[in-house]
Amino acid sequence: MQQLSTVLRAARPDLDEGRIFARYLDRAAEGFFRFWLGRNAADIIAKAFIQPDHNLSYQNVTFAERGGIVVGMVSGYTAEQHRQSSDLPLKQAAGSNVRMAVISLMFGPLFRIINTIADGDFYIQAVAVDREHEGTGVGSALMDMIEHQAAAGGSTRIVLDVSAGNEVAGKLYERRGMIVESRWPKYIVMPGLKFLRMTKAL
Repeated sequence: MQQLSTVLRAARPDLDEGRIFARYLDRAAEGFFRFWLGRNAADIIAKAFIQPDHNLSYQNVTFAERGGIVVGMVSGYTAEQHRQSSDLPLKQAAGSNVRMAVISLMFGPLFRIINTIADGDFYIQAVAVDREHEGTGVGSALMDMIEHQAAAGGSTRIVLDVSAGNEVAGKLYERRGMIVESRWPKYIVMPGLKFLRMTKAL
């Protein structure tokens, strides 16, 4: 059977695309967004997604398609874009979400780690590919594109955080020339909740 080619395209400010993004984002984060926002996580993220100028905005997202069907996603932004980002769209989309407020308070130090992105860094927030398309070049195409975008925009490094327990992803990033810069948190928040900050010079 002939392999379909991979087509990369910018996301559109559309609620259905926002729900697709939410699915990939939660998968990349190993279920954290569902845990954080509750059963309506996909709709909350989708409502925020269609708004500009924040970390979860459609502006930061690229989809991979095969045969006109979305099969993967990458999202990322520069340190400057992050500093100018507002969390208001997500808060407005969530409304009076007590669960979100409580978990945000409990995991405050983890949320703040994102603020350690240095000038010149391009932060890869999430990359995910449908399981049936893993190992077929979709992930590589997305990573190649985001690295090119980062370099063309003047960034000097790409940076991402990956769960220390996700050895498959960690090895994939290592094969792409990324190295572990640090491990966090340095204290125990929850057993097994450890992340690796990985970087690559461009």
